[in-house]
Amino acid sequence: MSTNHFMEYGIYDILQLIGALGLFLFGMKVMSDALLKLAGNKMRTILATMTSNRFLGIFTGFFITSVIQSSSATTLMVVSFSNAGLLTLMESISVIMGANIGTTITAWLITILGFKVSMSAIALPLVGFGFAFTFLKKEHHKNWGNFIIGFALLFIGLQFLKEAMPDLKNNPELLSFLSQYTDLGYLSILLFLLIGTVLTVVIQSSSATMALTLIMTAQGWIPFELAAAMVLGENVGTTITANLAAIIANYQAKRTARAHLVFNLIGVLWMLILFYPFLRFVSWLTIYLGSDSPYVSAAAIPVAISLFHTTFNIINTFLLVWFIKPIATLVERIVPVKLVAEKEIDEPKFLKAEIKYPETAIATLINESKYLYKNAIFEIVSHALNIHREDIKSDLKLKKVIKKSKTLFETNVRELYTTKVKNIYGEIIKYATKAQSVLDLNEEQNNQISEIKIANRKMVEIIRDVGELSRNITLYLNSENKYIQKEYDKLRKKVAKVLRVIHLFRTEKENLKYHQTLLKLKIAAKESFHKGNLDIDTLIRQDLITVNMASSLVNDSDNVNDIIKKLIEIAELLYGKKDSLLENGI
Repeated sequence: MSTNHFMEYGIYDILQLIGALGLFLFGMKVMSDALLKLAGNKMRTILATMTSNRFLGIFTGFFITSVIQSSSATTLMVVSFSNAGLLTLMESISVIMGANIGTTITAWLITILGFKVSMSAIALPLVGFGFAFTFLKKEHHKNWGNFIIGFALLFIGLQFLKEAMPDLKNNPELLSFLSQYTDLGYLSILLFLLIGTVLTVVIQSSSATMALTLIMTAQGWIPFELAAAMVLGENVGTTITANLAAIIANYQAKRTARAHLVFNLIGVLWMLILFYPFLRFVSWLTIYLGSDSPYVSAAAIPVAISLFHTTFNIINTFLLVWFIKPIATLVERIVPVKLVAEKEIDEPKFLKAEIKYPETAIATLINESKYLYKNAIFEIVSHALNIHREDIKSDLKLKKVIKKSKTLFETNVRELYTTKVKNIYGEIIKYATKAQSVLDLNEEQNNQISEIKIANRKMVEIIRDVGELSRNITLYLNSENKYIQKEYDKLRKKVAKVLRVIHLFRTEKENLKYHQTLLKLKIAAKESFHKGNLDIDTLIRQDLITVNMASSLVNDSDNVNDIIKKLIEIAELLYGKKDSLLENGI
């Protein structure tokens, strides 16, 4: 066969190979997407609640990956959960370890159904069967249909891949080209490890690289040890997806992605040291399980490779599970905490996260709203009362706080609103509205987002109310008239008390009693609308304050009761729900 003829054949063959790979990947994607839609909500709930202990975390990662058949999807879920602060670094690492074991299930699927059973015979009827489901009304049934179609396409793609692999008997040139690189001993292993990594990065699917590796061994192209080296390369390549996703995420997500890389690199390093003894162990295990030795029969290699993949990932996980803490410490060194620099106009700190899942969107919105309250609203209201925040947080009696804070400090509420609140408020509402329109939310999730919007609207209303109050406090704080001064000190003390209780409600673990106090203060604010005006009437009747002072006092008294009511409602909306999801809020 002339070289020219071989080249023509090669290009056509390569295109066929890419087409077959495309079909396999497309099947994989359709199947994984359908499974995510069918089980995604459940899986994310499991992910958010089941990771408290490292072994539970590993089981969770394994279980989710086995169900949705994509370690990349699990890893991306973990990255966005850590981005939203729903998972700690150590929890994330344990889930990713489990995902590494879960991904070996796919290899077994391909080995058993792709090589042992002829799936191609039933694959097309399966597509027809699945297609019928897609006509049904219910979304649930359509997703099942897509899953069946994806599953069948995967095996049709695999069949095409097997056929598209060049026929080596008629192309000795290819075989001699390959054998140049398979006889370099340890160097060959490193070379095929690199090939496995690059292929996985390019194809973005360790399962597809696995399929290619299995076919190459079944065709007798590459021996058992080089196929094992490729599998190790896939383990490194698969971490790239998460690291790419984390480029735009915050430092927590970057740490999770780096931990995945570190974990897999450590595994590959110890495996390279024990490479040949470990392969002999796998060969013994293959024979023990009733197959031929992979060193003798090419047909036995797919089973041996799947065994190698599974045993390596399980052993690696159970070796490194004891070192989750040191891995976390190392990753924290590699990716330091990135503090956001103070800007002229405050920008959102958490809303950078992509709107991907309902859970992460809600957590992000809550974190951003809490941040807005803690950093801006608390400061503006305190300053409007002419009190320092540290005094409100302290144990100093409120009477003394009010007494000591007579020195006026400049508070421009309008300017503080423009620089600290306006931009973030706009972004929160935009993000919340987008989440409600883009995501598939259940009723409870939709209500939660609506409540977050209400809490933020109340924050903005408080700033509007407090502006007026601030002007009169400045005017009467050191007034010659002791009566008006005393009345304004009473108002300041009332609001300061609510701010202090909210601070304790927000920060103390045993916060039930503070919640009770808040409820009492809310009722008291409602009742004092009437009582406050009686006191003011007495002051006017006895000519103790001027008419102007009286009208300011009446307005501000109502205003303060309104501010108190809104502050308590915000505290209940943002800090009252102690769901497991929101426990680790700000």
